[in-house]
Amino acid sequence: MEDVLDVYCRPHDPQCPVVCLDETSKQLSGAVRAPLPIEPGTPTRIDSHYERHGTCSIFVACEPLGGWRVAEVTQRRTRLDWALFVRDLVDVHYPDAARVVLVMDNLNTHHPASLYEAFEPAEAKRIWDRLAIHYTPVHGSWLNIAECELSVLSPPMHQRAHT
Repeated sequence: MEDVLDVYCRPHDPQCPVVCLDETSKQLSGAVRAPLPIEPGTPTRIDSHYERHGTCSIFVACEPLGGWRVAEVTQRRTRLDWALFVRDLVDVHYPDAARVVLVMDNLNTHHPASLYEAFEPAEAKRIWDRLAIHYTPVHGSWLNIAECELSVLSPPMHQRAHT
């Protein structure tokens, strides 16, 4: 935990930006019935029944001290999806940075092996060498600011349906 907190205490450095990365799966759903329109004194009424349309994954990276974020929606959350997202991070979003200091959880896809599965060895090494990785501890993923960013996509606990 202290490692991640120490990273967050670093001053802003465009040559070594601190970027947080996380991803989540979301269910895609559609309304079975159109909402009833709002009327004076009555809010819009939305039926709780829905049609399931599969799932998607949302990747988010944010640079808290730079005031920047990017999100990408993918069909899956595979090693290839993570590798492509990270390559864009270093090549598209931070091409001039010497290294990107990356804070993320220790998911099985968040490792150099994913880059080597996705790209030729020289390309995978080039990308990995541009990163300085700091993993959040087990049961400490709440330290990842990108996870906090993704949490706004879920209703508060007291509003979630109980099953």
